[in-house]
Amino acid sequence: MLRNAVILAGGKSSRMGEDKALLPFGGYPTMAEYQYRKLQKIFPNVYISAKENKFDFDANIILDRYSESSPMVAIASILDELKEDFFLLSVDMPLLSLEAIKKLVDVYNREEFYEVYSFKSPNGLEPTAAIYTNKIATTLKEFLKMESYKLMNILNLSKVKIVEWEFKNDFFNLNYREEYIYVKQNIHVKEM
Repeated sequence: MLRNAVILAGGKSSRMGEDKALLPFGGYPTMAEYQYRKLQKIFPNVYISAKENKFDFDANIILDRYSESSPMVAIASILDELKEDFFLLSVDMPLLSLEAIKKLVDVYNREEFYEVYSFKSPNGLEPTAAIYTNKIATTLKEFLKMESYKLMNILNLSKVKIVEWEFKNDFFNLNYREEYIYVKQNIHVKEM
């Protein structure tokens, strides 16, 4: 059984112009808290991966152990800390449904020999909405030693179980202010 979920919230948010993890969303003061409360409905242990504890609610934080900023660095830090498999969700992907997450977890529970379990949307692989297993920790560290920080490089060398999910909006990233405003005004987000 998968016990851990981690929200990826250590990015620079340069395209947004302000820290998107701290923007209000879905009836919560921040998008980080919205994602945190959502994942608590499925997982016994929920964490936030970040460079620092910048959150105004009681949350379990896993600090990045490396100075670089990339999802790969965060995943390596998370595996160093937890030493267990976990579901990773980018803070700026708040439309991913609980139904989709449960489907990915069900596949993980049935087919245990993969290293990564990733959604594939109509846009392609979704590496920041995926399950990462402890089996890739050594490979990650090798890439970090080579200063290679592209997550797709790891996925290309790993045993990845792909789970197709046809709802493209579930993977909509809120990278720009206009996208954030559009979603807040036009897409009904169920308040939890």
